[in-house]
Amino acid sequence: MLEHGTAPPTPQRPESGPPAGGLGARLMRRKPVERLVAEGGQGAGGSLRRSMGVWQLTMISIGATLGTGIFVVLGEAVPDAGPAVIVSFVIAGLTALFSALSYAELAGTIPVSGSSYSYAYATMGELVAWVCGWCLILEYGVSVAAVAVGWGQYLNELLDGTLGITIPDALAAPPGDGGVFNLPALLVVLLSMAFLLGGAKESARANAIMVGVKIAALILFCAVAFTGIRAGNYTPFMPLGMAGVSAAGATLFFSYIGFDAASTAGEEAKNPQRDLPRAIMLSLVIVTALYCLVAAVAVGALPWKKFEGTEAALAGIMEDVTGQSFWAVVLAAGAVVAIASVVLTVLYGQTRILFAMSRDGLVPPVFSKIHPGTQVPRANTVIVSLFCGVLAAAIPLGQLADATSIGTLFAFALVNIAVIVLRRRRPDMPRTFRVPLSPLFPLIGFGLCLWMMNSLEMVTWVVFGVWMAVGLVLYFAYGMRRSRLATAEK
Repeated sequence: MLEHGTAPPTPQRPESGPPAGGLGARLMRRKPVERLVAEGGQGAGGSLRRSMGVWQLTMISIGATLGTGIFVVLGEAVPDAGPAVIVSFVIAGLTALFSALSYAELAGTIPVSGSSYSYAYATMGELVAWVCGWCLILEYGVSVAAVAVGWGQYLNELLDGTLGITIPDALAAPPGDGGVFNLPALLVVLLSMAFLLGGAKESARANAIMVGVKIAALILFCAVAFTGIRAGNYTPFMPLGMAGVSAAGATLFFSYIGFDAASTAGEEAKNPQRDLPRAIMLSLVIVTALYCLVAAVAVGALPWKKFEGTEAALAGIMEDVTGQSFWAVVLAAGAVVAIASVVLTVLYGQTRILFAMSRDGLVPPVFSKIHPGTQVPRANTVIVSLFCGVLAAAIPLGQLADATSIGTLFAFALVNIAVIVLRRRRPDMPRTFRVPLSPLFPLIGFGLCLWMMNSLEMVTWVVFGVWMAVGLVLYFAYGMRRSRLATAEK
């Protein structure tokens, strides 16, 4: 529920981290909320520009969310759940909803660019904040690569339908998927980088246009594919049982990760306390409705077993239903634009999270250096884009999607706990949005995240464990010593 007023946090009960002392105290030191908010927008050499209203923020979240699961990952989830993939979308959406409520409260209370990393820093201490930030790098950085992989599939559909040519497999797929190097995936990341380097306001305007195109493309798909629905395609509805529905839901949760993207724009929003909660909740409602509608039409128009091995399922359905390639080409064009907007907005989120971590001293200062002309972290954007582009060109989609899901679920679980902790430690803070029935709803969100993590395959857990081990090594070797809280104690 929204509350009026956007007053800054009250200074009556300033909070500070634990005093300097042993290793445990150093790992648990917290960054005061007042300090987090006061440093908002400030970087080395300049500051970020506040230029976004609720509309632009909502478009960022929709841009980062809508398209990935329905255009790309649907083909991976349907073979697990069958027609019950509709239920999988609902389960993933409900899991996202409980976490979205927690994000909305914290985004309105601590309106900074670090998203759940900053929330954890203010509530649970530096080590937990680092772990959360490291998970966000997995969530945002790796998902950029995963989405870029699917973009190449639809680009080939578009080229084939318009020019009668396709990019050779060697240059259109990563190793392990029959290719050598995924050139389209690298290309879309570099194009997004070019937009981001132009400035946040300009990037938001381009994203809003692309979001409009993708919504129109999905509505067109539903209108055309609806004529091809066959009742028999819905039976058996749950061929692989609830285990299949749960596994598909965990994979499809990847499709919802973008709803928190607005929270990474906290330092570039005009009125973040008011607009961030609204943007987060509104984007999730719109995306969930479209996902369920498109999934219901898709599995009704195409037998579920035929989804196996396709990453451009919707375009294929359009062609099968109409018997003409024209509609498939139109949808492929919409998908190319749609998925490009996901890459753009998620890449934006990754750069802003690293910006916040760098400002706190946990990663190198180059990530918080702002270009005085465009008022964007230019070096940060270039480094992240090149890393994500190479990753997209070299690793298959399925592995990237599952790795992203587990990192996202872990970060969301921490956000749900952070709401409870901040309510207990700082009950007096003004909040423009409050999670209903707290702590019940945050605890439900936390439990759902753990349940969906448990549905992921063991290889995903192994990758996650290795990722976390690498992150802890980096923290103890660099972040713990370079932290601005640590240097302030000396």
